[in-house]
Amino acid sequence: MRKSFDGLAALVRSRLAENPLSGQLFVFINRRRTQLKVLYFDRSGYCIWAKRLEQGRFHPVGEGDKRRLDWGELKLILDGIDLRSIRRFKRYSPPPRSPLRYNQRQ
Repeated sequence: MRKSFDGLAALVRSRLAENPLSGQLFVFINRRRTQLKVLYFDRSGYCIWAKRLEQGRFHPVGEGDKRRLDWGELKLILDGIDLRSIRRFKRYSPPPRSPLRYNQRQ
């Protein structure tokens, strides 16, 4: 958890194969699961949110390098809720949007 803006952006590019300038939130949790950093780009520069727990651990979903979370799942992780132990009911979700290219206009 020593990395800052440039180091985390390089991890997003190389390890996650994503664009750190996309505006998505990228969540990093240390091995002991006691610290969390969120990196995002807000059209004018990088921002980092950091949280260190005084007690307990974060309970991320799944194992591995890359997992897509929705805002609700991230909020539950930040609040200390173990997502493996909760029950989810089926809800409507719109189909995923295709990413816009820089030369396309809305």
